[in-house]
Parts: sequence; structure tokens; C-alpha cells
Amino acid sequence: MRIGIISDTHDNLEAVRRATRIFAERGVHTVLHAGDWCAPFTMRALVVDRCKVIGVYGNVDGERSMLKKTAEEMGYSIEDFQSIELEGVKIALLHGTIEAIVDGLARSGLYNLIVRGHTHKFEVKKVGNTVLINPGEACGYLSGRRTAAIVDLPDIYVEVVEL
Repeated sequence: MRIGIISDTHDNLEAVRRATRIFAERGVHTVLHAGDWCAPFTMRALVVDRCKVIGVYGNVDGERSMLKKTAEEMGYSIEDFQSIELEGVKIALLHGTIEAIVDGLARSGLYNLIVRGHTHKFEVKKVGNTVLINPGEACGYLSGRRTAAIVDLPDIYVEVVEL
């Protein structure tokens, strides 16, 4: 199973549309969004054929009630934190604004995979038996680099995707 991971879209519709095309072309089954959508119209643009979308709120997602309503209308899921299991892989999804929480979660060993955003920096690292992934920023506003990730499960093989 292939999952697409994206974060920090910050209303960059061009990047979101590019990610949806790549995810569709690569046969992604589920998309995880690690927060900082910004506006509900960004969520409406993240449509990948036959894909489930699971997301979390980020620190700049002020329109929470409208994001929640839009998610419900689209059959998506959005919360502050998501704990899911796909292909036997236990996944934690959070925005990651507090590093001590991200670090503690990784060190807990409760999850095989932790997906986070917030720093706008692509990162893949192993903490014990847990893989921590930050897909970087889809918007490209801070780094000039628009990225996402595709992960093959259950092996947790990670590929950076330039948008």
C-alpha cells in the first residue's frame, strides 16, 4: 500500500494540485495531511481519486470549524491528533508544534511511524524502532522547495517528492 504525505500547504493551490496529480499517478491509497492547510478551499483542492484523506490541524489553521465542516462534507477526517493503522503499521499523525511531544511520542515506541509537519523541513529519521517523517513544506514559501512524500507500507520505504 502506498500513502501520500503532505504538510504545510498554506493555501498554495498550485502545489496541492501538483501533489494530487503525483499521488494519483503513483497509486496512492491514503493521503495524510500534517496540518497548516489554512483555508477550507485548500482542503477542497486535495482530491485524489478513490483516496481516503486523513488530516490534522496546524498552528495557523484558524478556520477550524469550517475545515471540520468541509472535511465532513468530503468524507475526510480532521482532528488535532490522529492514531491510525494501515497494513499493520501503527501511525501517529500530528502537526508537531511542540518538539518535546514529538520526541516523547517517537521515544515511546507506541508507533511504527510518526508523521509530523510544522518545521517546513523534509526529514526522515529513526528513533528506536519508530520512523519519523516530516514531508517538508508543500507551499515552498520558507525554503523555496515544495515537497511531499510517498511511503510504501508495510516496509515504510520513504520517497521525497518534489512538487
